[in-house]
Amino acid sequence: MAKQYDVLFRLLLLGDSGVGKTCLLCRFTDNQFHPAHISTIGVDFKMKTIEVDGIKVRIQIWDTAGQERYQTITKQYYRRAQGIFLVYDIGSERSYQHIVKWASDVDEYAPDGVQKILIGNKADEEHKRQVAKEQGLQLAREYGMDFYETSACSNLNIKESFTRLTELVLQAHRKELEGLRGPPPRPRLGPPGGGRAAAPGERGQPQRLLVLKPGPPLTPPTPSPRLCWGGGTAGCGIGVVEEGGGGGQRVPGGGG
Repeated sequence: MAKQYDVLFRLLLLGDSGVGKTCLLCRFTDNQFHPAHISTIGVDFKMKTIEVDGIKVRIQIWDTAGQERYQTITKQYYRRAQGIFLVYDIGSERSYQHIVKWASDVDEYAPDGVQKILIGNKADEEHKRQVAKEQGLQLAREYGMDFYETSACSNLNIKESFTRLTELVLQAHRKELEGLRGPPPRPRLGPPGGGRAAAPGERGQPQRLLVLKPGPPLTPPTPSPRLCWGGGTAGCGIGVVEEGGGGGQRVPGGGG
């Protein structure tokens, strides 16, 4: 069976409650927009596979609650993220001002080298705008981030922003990806009249990829291993995952 994806990693959506993080997630993963929804409780996630530069990337996208009472829970997920969206509502000056706090939390709890993009959401509600596009651009420049104004309602810059953050993560780990870009290693066969023959199980053995996750060494399974950054399952030590899996799942204590 063909591999469903080559690389698995985690993206995180951060920002105040009500800025539209869940709507961004649903638009990207399911191409759906739900104008009325309840606030996320704790942490929830969905998954989607896209292809970038010939690499099939399985993205685990975590949607976090913006309310202060849940931030002790959500901060536990920062350290496993490879990419983070910092989201504000262009119709809320307050949510824009709070980006400084969210960025400070990322600096404190997220791993070094995590990739970040600033999102000004609800761009379709121009009549409610309180934050000029130039303000978003300026803040993004100060933090060295890319910037997009998006709308889950009109599907503005949704695919573009998620694809760009995926590209940034892949670029940050380009050394580990060299094995995915090149052809698989040819089995070594003994030359006529002598030399070492291929060891049992060596012929056709798939390339084993580096697992970028702290923890004890693991022996990757033989069939179709894939690179897993940040772990395929919350709280586990598994870095190389088997074929299959996927779909949105709710963590204990999660909500809509």
